Amino acid sequence: MTEPPILNRLPYDIVINILKRLPVKSVIRLRCVSKSLYSSITTPYFISTHLNHTKNNINRDNACVIHLRYSSRPAIQACTVALDRSFDTISEIRIPFDFAHPRVQIVGSSNGLLCLADLDSGKAIYLWNPSVRKFKKLPDPCLVNSRFVKMGFAYHSENNDYKVVRISSPPSSPQVVEVYTLSSGSWRRVETSLGANGVYYHFRRSLLPTPLVSGALHWIAIEGEEKLNDRMIGSFDVNSEKFRKLALPPGHIEAKSFETHLSSFKGKLAFIRSERLGRVFSIWVMREYGVVDSWTKLFVVPFQRITHCTAFTDYGSLLVFSYNYTNRIKSGQKFVLDF
Repeated sequence: MTEPPILNRLPYDIVINILKRLPVKSVIRLRCVSKSLYSSITTPYFISTHLNHTKNNINRDNACVIHLRYSSRPAIQACTVALDRSFDTISEIRIPFDFAHPRVQIVGSSNGLLCLADLDSGKAIYLWNPSVRKFKKLPDPCLVNSRFVKMGFAYHSENNDYKVVRISSPPSSPQVVEVYTLSSGSWRRVETSLGANGVYYHFRRSLLPTPLVSGALHWIAIEGEEKLNDRMIGSFDVNSEKFRKLALPPGHIEAKSFETHLSSFKGKLAFIRSERLGRVFSIWVMREYGVVDSWTKLFVVPFQRITHCTAFTDYGSLLVFSYNYTNRIKSGQKFVLDF
């Protein structure tokens, strides 16, 4: 195929400036036009330029959110794409790879790239870009024989790379932290460096993605012996790979909680506590990152039935999953609360 004449007459910088304004699907189609175009739009420079332009000029009214069904029964695994504000369903995207277990979680997302893993063991881990229809299965972590696993996914801005963090609890051994980097394609262990008493991560399952706030991933943890009154937040800085401790909101110890979660609420760290068997939710936000006194209780939300949180959208809408027990049959319903 001959080179399009217009591209021969335009300077390279102008061509890139035009191409970076195109939607992802249009750019993907251009890969088949010519070898020159293909080589131009697949370079790290163009990918970064296109990504930055898209992020800075996104139309928030047309922004979308992807969520995953939660099921304990085998089913065709698919993601639902919906409008961020109204949550009207746009389409269903079938996941192009299979998990041995039906309980699958979106660990996190960044720049259109999703990290998915099974909830049971955290062994099967995939990176998936639905826009370009490509995915990558990660190699098995160093430690596969684990009772409990917590994970996180983030973009490493300093190196223009992506990282998957896996915290596992092997039988009769201290917890192990492993980091996978997309550029190296391999796992390695990192030190926790959180003191001599040790930190035991709260391995209760959560449907919410691991929150990435201020360049760090966050999990609820327990310092020293496994006692509820020693609960805290363990944060992992993606760039420096250092851990630090953050305090939970005041009063969390005395309250009887059905579930506790961390999330990202409009770019800030949020703590969600459900009480009365999941029928009342209290939502706290750390207004100034790292400052304990900036924890603020924003909402107390009552429900008529048992409810579980699944996500916050960029607009601050809370996506929840509500159980309805009728004739001993458990059915679910998802709906959105706007704050």
